Amino acid sequence: MSARPQILISFDVEEFDLPEEFGVPVPPDDRACVSAEGMDRVLSVLDRFPAVRATFFTTVNFARMNPDIFRRMVSDERYEIASHGVSHSTFVPEDLATSRRALEELSGRSVSSFRPARLAPVSKELILDAGYRCESALNPVWLPGRYNHFTASLRPFFEPCGLLQIPVSAVPVIRFPLFWLSFKNLPAFFYRTGAAMAIWSVHFFNLYTHPWEYTERSREAHWHIPGYITRHAGQAMADRLENLLRYLEGKGDFVTFSEFTESFLASAKKG
Repeated sequence: MSARPQILISFDVEEFDLPEEFGVPVPPDDRACVSAEGMDRVLSVLDRFPAVRATFFTTVNFARMNPDIFRRMVSDERYEIASHGVSHSTFVPEDLATSRRALEELSGRSVSSFRPARLAPVSKELILDAGYRCESALNPVWLPGRYNHFTASLRPFFEPCGLLQIPVSAVPVIRFPLFWLSFKNLPAFFYRTGAAMAIWSVHFFNLYTHPWEYTERSREAHWHIPGYITRHAGQAMADRLENLLRYLEGKGDFVTFSEFTESFLASAKKG
């Protein structure tokens, strides 16, 4: 592993289907455009940080629906294209290989990292068999009705099949989650403090958010999405991201998931 802590910033680049979790259908144009508008703002923020390397866990549907923005995502070598499945709304095991092949064809790059939609449980053996080397689908916390992983490792580890699992960050000991909902709802000072504690404890930091969080359209009233999910959506969220990246610049080195995996594997072989 690197002597300096490694910082993993990623985005789950998916079609905008969140309102459907609350019984509101999303027209096809909105499914494509809302996340694309947010991704445009994300890329604008990242453009201001040449040292930041990021990973885009992308659905095939998003890439095909938004070819222009996908080309922007691919055009910069600082960014890794990873798989978030074929669709954000449905999943079958065959999607593992299908999405990897499709994203490789669309991007012209190798795809080796995977995150399932909504962090749903997927067979680790099947993920490995489909050609991936790492997954980031573990929130090592306890959230009623969502996750029950309070005793899971805060550190990256190998699943029994050999797949590298890279957990989402949490505050050590108390296991307070540092995922996307915390990032948007906690006061910035408290979130930065939690991030610093995680970095000090496990020598890495892993945060993911979603492009739809960076556009005001995601908090329009007709979607009926609860306020704690859409809080700060739009420019305010972009400002929070920019401020966090500026803070993290002094805490470690930004790497992609494939780079982190290479480093972790090399370290494991040494010892």
